[in-house]
Amino acid sequence: MFKKILLSTLLLIAGSAYSLTAEEVKSITVGETDSRVEALAKAMLAADDKTAAFLQALSDDAVKVAGDRILVIQGDKVVDAVTEAVVTLPDDAEDVINNNRMRGEIDSALAALKLFAKDDTVRAAAVKQLQSDADETKLPLIEKALATESNASIKDQLNLVRAAALLGSADKAKRLEAAKLLATSGQANTKTMLLARLESESDAEVKVALGAALRQVESALAWGDKLGALFSGISLGSILLLVALGLAITYGLMGVINMAHGELMMIGAYATYVVQGLFRTYLPGAFDWYLLAAVPVAFLASALMGALLERSVIRFLYGRPLETLLATWGISLMLMQLVRSVFGAQNVGVENPSWMSGGVQMLGNLSLPYNRLIIIGFAIFVLGSVAWLIGKTRLGLFVRGVTQNRPIASCMGVNTARIDTYAFALGSGIAGLAGCALSQVGNVGPDLGQGYIVDAFMVVVLGGVGQLAGTVYAALGLGILNKFLEGWAGAVLAKIAVLVFIIIFIQKRPQGIFAMKGRSAEA
Repeated sequence: MFKKILLSTLLLIAGSAYSLTAEEVKSITVGETDSRVEALAKAMLAADDKTAAFLQALSDDAVKVAGDRILVIQGDKVVDAVTEAVVTLPDDAEDVINNNRMRGEIDSALAALKLFAKDDTVRAAAVKQLQSDADETKLPLIEKALATESNASIKDQLNLVRAAALLGSADKAKRLEAAKLLATSGQANTKTMLLARLESESDAEVKVALGAALRQVESALAWGDKLGALFSGISLGSILLLVALGLAITYGLMGVINMAHGELMMIGAYATYVVQGLFRTYLPGAFDWYLLAAVPVAFLASALMGALLERSVIRFLYGRPLETLLATWGISLMLMQLVRSVFGAQNVGVENPSWMSGGVQMLGNLSLPYNRLIIIGFAIFVLGSVAWLIGKTRLGLFVRGVTQNRPIASCMGVNTARIDTYAFALGSGIAGLAGCALSQVGNVGPDLGQGYIVDAFMVVVLGGVGQLAGTVYAALGLGILNKFLEGWAGAVLAKIAVLVFIIIFIQKRPQGIFAMKGRSAEA
């Protein structure tokens, strides 16, 4: 994208002579790498669009050497790099060889020249590229860009790039200024630069300033890491909440140990994949909105499958939890094989809409992806909808009544068999919504549900059987605890530690965080 924008700019200057002299062009093109880099640095002091055109040609391997002449390939014609006269390509023309170091210098120089692009996105990308390889030779261009930059965010980043360039200056005052400016950066690459400079710095005063700046940057990075772990924990907790909400109904309220719950999530994820394919084929112009259509489709697909399972198998097994476990485990294997037969055994690709791509950059090393933020909001919406449905609607009243005392509810005229089907379908549909959300942050495959079913059961049991509030606390608590332990002990030990914690907690409080209230509740 950036290259296309730059090339379109260069087309505007086609037909003009390069400002580089013949000697400068030759020095940049041929010779030892050190001398070529030095010649490029000198050319950058007075670089213009014509310099950018030649450097872009070098980057694209469109420059050839024929004796003393440097030739540039422009589409189907060949021009002299100095006079721009159209010439015939000699048979003895040789390609210019650019090693990795030279390519890096050329790319860095092009990035510096992109600081004057009209597009904010191009300028921001150029600033980001320069952050890691800025040097004093690019200071004139950086300061010129600072004088004309109108975007406050880009200007702040440019100031940091300028400070990074000053860090290698022979002038002590400039190095002190650079240390002061970089102290406010809070970025990981700034820490790397300061560490490298500390090793080679000989001046005691500058060393002290660099050390103080390094400590300030490390403090900012530490806070970024902590906040990043907290956000990751909340993000994982929101996913666990979506997964466990449906299970809180089928297991918590109905007492059915549904080992096929993960496969109902998988159906929701594949329903999202199918809707994506339909939009790509029939509504390509509205592809960005396929996810909005996929949400109700995923819910209905899983809910219908759940209703079918309840009517055909589960309704004969109420009150026999071990048998429901074995039956639903067999059903889960059948559903996985069905998906393998229809969609194949390999994972399928589900794309994020453009409005879910990217993220918010905060504190230098803290990034909040849009897809995770939207899933957190989606989890809150689903939680609120389920709480309203269970607590405020006629269906919710019947579900709670049947759960608390089935015989009395039946005597009051409630069709308990129908309520069982509705409740199981509701829990299954919520699992489908979880699968739709998971399709935006991970792979979609036949084994999707296997990675979450155990965690979902742990959330429901820890929170308290049949308690939505407990499910919320348990999901967020386990998500945050898991992410903080991962940073301290690693992913495997974190999982083990969380499992040990749950076992100990359940031993001390078997009813979970919130015990179900009622006359038949066990003490």
